[in-house]
Amino acid sequence: MRAVVQRVQRASVTVEGEIVGSVGAGLCVFLGVGEGDEAKDARALAEKVVGLRIFSDVDDKMNLGVLDAGGAILAISQFTLFGDVRRGKRPSFTSAMEPEGANVLFDRFCTDCRDLGARVETGTFRAHMDVELINDGPVTILLDTTKAF
Repeated sequence: MRAVVQRVQRASVTVEGEIVGSVGAGLCVFLGVGEGDEAKDARALAEKVVGLRIFSDVDDKMNLGVLDAGGAILAISQFTLFGDVRRGKRPSFTSAMEPEGANVLFDRFCTDCRDLGARVETGTFRAHMDVELINDGPVTILLDTTKAF
C-alpha cells in the first residue's frame, strides 16, 4: 500500500456537488492499494499514519501525532499512486489492485485507523472526486508498506 499524507488545516472531498467527507486540522491521506497487499498492510499503514509525529508541540517541534493534536483523517482512495511511467509518458496501472479487493483493503485501513482512536472521513470509492485542502506547512510524507521509499 502507498500513501501520500498531508498535514492540513482543513480538507474536503466533493462528489457530484455534495461534500461527502471533510475534516478540520488533521491529515489528508491519499491511499493506493497494490497487487499483493493484504489486511496486515492496511493495519501497518494505519498504525504508521495515526502515529506519524508531524504536528508541532509547545516547543514548535514535530513531536505530536494526529490524536495528540486533536485532528482527524480524511482518507481518499487513489489507485493512481501505482501509476508507472518508467517506460513512457502514459501511466500503466497494472500494479494497482483490482477495484473490489482494493475497496476491501481501503475500508480495512479506515477501520484500523478508527480502532486506533482516529476520527476518519472518506471520499467515495471509484467516484470522480474533487478534493480541496490547505496543506499546513507544507508537510507531505510518502509512505509505502514495501518500504520502496
